[in-house]
Amino acid sequence: MQVAVIGAGAIGAWVIEGLRRDGLAPAAVILRTRDMSDVPVARSVAGLPAGITHLVDCAGHSGLAAHGPDALAAGIDVVTLSLGALADAGLAAALAEAAEAGGARLHLASGAIGALDALRAGAAGGLQAVRYTGTKPPAGWAGSPAEEVLDLSRLTASAVHFEGSARAAALRYPKNANVAAAVALAGMGFDQTRARLVADPGAAGNQHEIEAEGAFGRFRFEITGSALPGNPRSSALAAMSALAEVRRLRAVVST
Repeated sequence: MQVAVIGAGAIGAWVIEGLRRDGLAPAAVILRTRDMSDVPVARSVAGLPAGITHLVDCAGHSGLAAHGPDALAAGIDVVTLSLGALADAGLAAALAEAAEAGGARLHLASGAIGALDALRAGAAGGLQAVRYTGTKPPAGWAGSPAEEVLDLSRLTASAVHFEGSARAAALRYPKNANVAAAVALAGMGFDQTRARLVADPGAAGNQHEIEAEGAFGRFRFEITGSALPGNPRSSALAAMSALAEVRRLRAVVST
């Protein structure tokens, strides 16, 4: 396995260090502008060293759109955290076509949520309803369309600022709704999965909840995630899930 990474922000830097600890120091990092002192930098997939087998996308929707199709078409497997980008039907089709042409695979890391294995299993038997609720402190929604609905600086009680399909959530909140997309892709799809986004001044952190019903029965899963040290807007579990997916792909026996 020869790995490269897209992006070296908070999540990308954490993943790069994790790969080094695992003996998989990245052969290169794709960055748009700046250079790095300890890792070779490429501006595109075409500039990557020969022999790359896996590209880990830590650069958000734009990173996956810019480099994912080229990597897949070149036969490089892609691991991505940018699941919300797949709500764009055109991009999803381009990625699938590139993977088919290159004989590669797009691997979806679980991101900031858990219980997706149970949701996938439930989907195999038939699901009747899947609901996702994402709750953050008001500051966690700064810079998002929530500001068009709520006065986040004066909020004194929990308030819903979006309710609709997971596809609408992922397209309207590209920096905030990757978890809704992960739930949708594991279960009933973007259009059948319901999503609700909440700003709550009493929230202890970023909270994610899945409720599902189907032939298997029903379950409810809730997690409160911590941020990466020094960056309150980046999920620690999301970064960890990218590294965990690389480890799974590398393992002789995988879970």
